[in-house]
Amino acid sequence: MAYEASPILKIDSRLWHDQLAMVVRAQGTSTYPQTLVTALRHVVPFDFSVWFVYGRGERPVCPFDTFTPEQRIVFVEDYQDGPYLLDPFFKICADNYQSGLYRMRDIAPDRFYHSEYFRSYYRRTGLSEEIAFLISLPIERQLTISLMRADSSPAFSDRDMKKLQRIEPVVSAATTNQWRAASEIYDHYSVGEVDQPNVGSRVSSAFENFGKDLLTPRECEIVRMVLEGHSSESIGRHCGIKTGTVKIHRKNIYAKLGISSQSELFSLFISEL
Repeated sequence: MAYEASPILKIDSRLWHDQLAMVVRAQGTSTYPQTLVTALRHVVPFDFSVWFVYGRGERPVCPFDTFTPEQRIVFVEDYQDGPYLLDPFFKICADNYQSGLYRMRDIAPDRFYHSEYFRSYYRRTGLSEEIAFLISLPIERQLTISLMRADSSPAFSDRDMKKLQRIEPVVSAATTNQWRAASEIYDHYSVGEVDQPNVGSRVSSAFENFGKDLLTPRECEIVRMVLEGHSSESIGRHCGIKTGTVKIHRKNIYAKLGISSQSELFSLFISEL
């Protein structure tokens, strides 16, 4: 789908108010997510939307998406099997960022788009860009409402972002109230998927313990940052060490793990999962 940049920043207030009325009427029902996504499409066009609920140490759950069954395998099922641990949106949830609207390229590590995670997993989604509303829920969980554009569409413009930032407080408040009003619909999202109650803790544990028997704590920290998409310079700044020292650590890590490249490191991590 091709999009034209909006000539003005102003939101059509009458159209938005009509859509907002539908969102309010949908509160407390299972139709709320689709109604909200439809309303958002009247503000800024996008191709897909997916909602994920994150909890510390738990596998994320997906209460809503707009994918076909085939797309859902990549965007949801494969993602839940482990790659979510390297997702910048998961990271800001784990770091307890404030509720707001975030653009992936603004929160991702400096080498994210050259990381093996991006090449091996994220590129398969065929997206040109992804942005997300981050919303703190009353169940001590965080929700991301991702809006995505396919690679055949342009990235979100600054004008698009400003329009969505203008309505972000409404989206956040309405969705938080929805969680309270329809608690019986969402109760099972507060403890992870009921059919796989231990998957999330096993996946997170695998990430925390990856290479632990062979590597020092500092090397384990560097492995995690490499997998997330940080450059040696970025790792050095975060760890308070020189870039040359980071490179020595990476060389030692590869030797201890019996590998020679980042792609092998990523494959080893995925096989661990």
